Amino acid sequence: MTGGERQGGGGGTDQPEGFGEELLGALPDRGHELPAHLLGPLVARQVGGLGGREISIYLQDYGQVWLVPLPGEGLAAGEPQRIDGSDAGRAFQEARRVEVPQADGVRVYLPLLGGGDQMGVMAVTLSGVHDADRRLLRRIAALVADMLVAKHGYTDLFFRVRRREPMSVAAEIQWSLLPPLAMSTPRVALAGTLEPAYDVAGDSFDYALNGDVLHVAMVDAMGHGLDAATMATVAIGAYRHARRTDVGLSEIYAFMDRAIAEQFGPDHFVTAQMMRLDTMTGRVQWVNAGHPAPLLIRGHRVVRRLRGPTTLPVGFGGHEPRINELTLEPGDRIMCFTDGLIEEHGADGEEFGEEQLIGWVDRIERTAHEIRAVARSLSHTLERARGGITTDDATLLLIEWRGAD
Repeated sequence: MTGGERQGGGGGTDQPEGFGEELLGALPDRGHELPAHLLGPLVARQVGGLGGREISIYLQDYGQVWLVPLPGEGLAAGEPQRIDGSDAGRAFQEARRVEVPQADGVRVYLPLLGGGDQMGVMAVTLSGVHDADRRLLRRIAALVADMLVAKHGYTDLFFRVRRREPMSVAAEIQWSLLPPLAMSTPRVALAGTLEPAYDVAGDSFDYALNGDVLHVAMVDAMGHGLDAATMATVAIGAYRHARRTDVGLSEIYAFMDRAIAEQFGPDHFVTAQMMRLDTMTGRVQWVNAGHPAPLLIRGHRVVRRLRGPTTLPVGFGGHEPRINELTLEPGDRIMCFTDGLIEEHGADGEEFGEEQLIGWVDRIERTAHEIRAVARSLSHTLERARGGITTDDATLLLIEWRGAD
């Protein structure tokens, strides 16, 4: 009997573990109580049991430009890898295993996906790769991603690894407030980006998938720096509180409006977009409180702006808002964005504008179909198209309805 075989026929409870079961079981068995800095060494030991060497765990930086190696005994240090143009970046962007033949074996890159969010990449070199190795590595990568998510909340290690530039206090607040930048399920997926990543202040978004309903909000608080970050924090906190009491969109708006008005007074406001998507039917409802109109993307091109009745920004005491409605087709995407994405002026003094935005969306949708890759590529491409100028927060969020099961 080989190490990968199990004894059979007895039906007892004391049968010895097979090789794969033992290898996989050690991660949750030993890892759940390990401090974060020992997670990498544990992974290195377990993958080493497959004959793996030069084991690396890369985490995505906040700017979504680099994959940065996690330090730890047994892990290969190496240099950060650019997401664009590297083998590790290809595995990351395409969310699939990438195998690269080398003189001494095969370098395997595996995406680390936690709930659909792209956390980074695990890399290992093997003398040869068989289907059994691929299955084990895929499952190890899934466990590693889950453990990174679990430990992320009580250590600064991963924050420090992901930080490639100095971060403002306002941005620190915003990143701690955000949910994962991406989520993927059979019916619905979303992906978002924030710029400037290390100095964002007043922009934020939030979402929750409760049963068959996806709840989404995007906010843009007036001003800059800590004042804007504080207002955005109150707006998102009020949104979450109202959403969790299971009230309608009009009541959510009213609750957010009171929270901002009572806390900051009549001269402060937050523009906002609140949505609900029924993932069974594709019916989406939204309230627009002074925000740019979302874009509807169908067949990988923008087909219309989702204009409709709007109400005053949150904090200005607007009337009860009218709710806009639309029924999506499978594969449709909605793009929400803040005004910083279109109101920036280039070196020539011209405003970037919504028409340019739509043109770039159409181009990128034709070349990068996976929603996380589209969101990231759009954000970076638009920044370059603005001449690298980002004097205001520029945030976008893509929502894709994939159809009912």
